[in-house]
Amino acid sequence: MRQSKLFTKTRKEAPKDEVAKNAELLIRAGYIHKEMAGVYSYLPLGLRVLNKICNIIREEMNVVGGQELVLTALQDKNIWEKTGRWSDVVVDNWFKTKLKNDTELGLGFTHEEELTNLMRDHIHSFRDLPVYVYQIQTKFRNEARAKSGIMRGREFLMKDLYSFSKDAKALDEFYQLMKDSYMKIFSRVGIGEKTYRTLAPGGSFSKISDEFQTVTGSGEDCIHICEKCRFAINDDYIKLQPTCPQCGNKELKKETSVEVGNIFPLGTKYSEAFGLQYVDESGLKQPIFMGSYGIGIGRLMGTIVEVLADAKGIVWPESVAPFKVHLISLAQGGGDAKNAADALYKKLTDKGVEVLYDERELRAGEKFADSDLLGLPFRVVISDKTVKAGKVEFKRRTEEKSELISEEELFKKVG
Repeated sequence: MRQSKLFTKTRKEAPKDEVAKNAELLIRAGYIHKEMAGVYSYLPLGLRVLNKICNIIREEMNVVGGQELVLTALQDKNIWEKTGRWSDVVVDNWFKTKLKNDTELGLGFTHEEELTNLMRDHIHSFRDLPVYVYQIQTKFRNEARAKSGIMRGREFLMKDLYSFSKDAKALDEFYQLMKDSYMKIFSRVGIGEKTYRTLAPGGSFSKISDEFQTVTGSGEDCIHICEKCRFAINDDYIKLQPTCPQCGNKELKKETSVEVGNIFPLGTKYSEAFGLQYVDESGLKQPIFMGSYGIGIGRLMGTIVEVLADAKGIVWPESVAPFKVHLISLAQGGGDAKNAADALYKKLTDKGVEVLYDERELRAGEKFADSDLLGLPFRVVISDKTVKAGKVEFKRRTEEKSELISEEELFKKVG
């Protein structure tokens, strides 16, 4: 992609009404556009990042046997009344609307009820189990506070997987598998070292749950970390469980964090409400045991920015960066440097390397400032100096110093 053709431009200043670092940087760098508090559009650069995060999540969900579907955002009031969660007293963040005939509907904030109801047409026998289905879909939550950029949105993309198992043992086996799967996801997107599986209350879903909390000063949660076994306890649960439940360690470190994922063992709560049963090997009807597993994808993207950004701008891990290489031409007009940059852009692109090519007529300082703000993993500079040396100037976004290397060495580093 030639940067002169890229639909977006960087900004020197963030919007005055933004207080979250992730929103400030993503808006300044042209990844997102703020429509209103808690509602953001994803521009081409931002969508590339979002899609890469989604693909990593898809890969890990598919590995454990998940099958992707998409459910409706419009929700039937009658279905949600079966579990009592239509009530604004029970769930205070509904977005509700009406059809022209006054039929009341809601915009889905999660999908336990709808999917349980749907499964009554698809699960009848023990031979139909287990079932693991997931979706990546827009959710709507009428948040009272939306000041954390894309980490707390009123309209946001979410991955939610639901498991349907024949008994508590089968549910627990899959639940344990998902704990590991989630940690793989957070490691692959670059925040594994800062993310902890955290014991927490289950809210309206279950008595307890497992949250995945990433340590960052901009978080809204508080966790107590066991540094011996990398387990944590949510502050809301610490009085009930003052020591590490895994190793018994009493020395827990208090940290501010943001929740990037959660999983809930639902048991038979929803299957019993909807009469979702199966016939076992003995011909007896049995309730189905369920689990729910969510990741807010926009929140995860914002957390990556919060955790890894530095004073100069965003720092994307290779796995989710919109482009791997930021190629910068310092040639003014035509000449050997311009030809060399054009040629290198073609070579890298032909090799399948994702390249953002800054061929704009701007001063070097402006280009370097934009490059730091955009946060691509590798910066490659072509100038009259590098052409004379028969080299290119190479620098990682996470390092201060650059080095002169040959094109052959460059292909080894980024190929």
